[in-house]
Amino acid sequence: MITIGIDRAVPVDTVGRLVAAVATRLPSESEARWIVAQVAGIEPRELLSVFDSPVSAATVEAAHALAERRAAGEPLQYVLGSWSFRSLEVAVDARALVPRPETEQVVEVALEELRRLGGDPGRPPAAPLVVADLGTGSGVIALSLALEGVPTTADGPLGRTVPPTAPADLEVWATDASRPALELARSNLSRLAADHPVAASRVRLAEGSWFDALPVRLAGRLHLVVSNPPYVSAAEWSALDPEIRRHEPRSALVPGPTGLEALEALVDQGRRWLAPGGRLVLELAPHQGATVTAMAENAGYGAVRVHRDLAGRARTLVAGRPGA
Repeated sequence: MITIGIDRAVPVDTVGRLVAAVATRLPSESEARWIVAQVAGIEPRELLSVFDSPVSAATVEAAHALAERRAAGEPLQYVLGSWSFRSLEVAVDARALVPRPETEQVVEVALEELRRLGGDPGRPPAAPLVVADLGTGSGVIALSLALEGVPTTADGPLGRTVPPTAPADLEVWATDASRPALELARSNLSRLAADHPVAASRVRLAEGSWFDALPVRLAGRLHLVVSNPPYVSAAEWSALDPEIRRHEPRSALVPGPTGLEALEALVDQGRRWLAPGGRLVLELAPHQGATVTAMAENAGYGAVRVHRDLAGRARTLVAGRPGA
């Protein structure tokens, strides 16, 4: 926890001085810039151009209030209330995990699989690709796939010309057992709809645990199942950063004693729900790569492989249901 106080005797009458005052309580000046930009209603990259601009007393107090929360150990993303994820700007709070760069890479792998599936010459051209993001949290995976999976411009990656107002040929189901998390995902879906209504129209939200949340009619029809499930063991939980343990939802991180419980359930049930040739894409901890690979192979999946993240660590499992 950060304990250095703000010297309120120092006059704060410009943006630059406000950044300096807020930075005295934070791990870095960059976090102070994020906070001041937030209360000023501008992008952090714009701060330098307005450093000498005056600030109101209300702006100063708002910045101090956010700095107090951050100094108490609340994640910066929760303090700001929104965060960037790929091409999205999403609301974030303690109802769901902080969106992380590792999950952005999981989305990239999922998009690669979507492009392969969309280019399958055996798939009827009018049939939509059906995707499920299980345990969606804030919705960042589902919304990214809806936005990037089939662009609303011509010459999309799925090999068909798609006019901007074309009906969606991608159907994305976003599920979560947590009603508060699903409410957060719903608010982010509304954000997406404001700027990208066609992409937002591809998304359906459903409450429930894993595949149980989906309509029975989708069994055997999903082309892609993607998930960032909880994968931290009960023993590992106590070693996590206190910032994570105190603020992020434990149920979204710890599925049980081994940390493999959710991964096992998704692998086990996935074959029933995937269409022939469909793909399962799962985020996992680096040390789980070999175990979950063996788990998928033993369950009868084919073309099982693990992709590494930008740090070179095993991060994303891809497994296919055999079939045309």
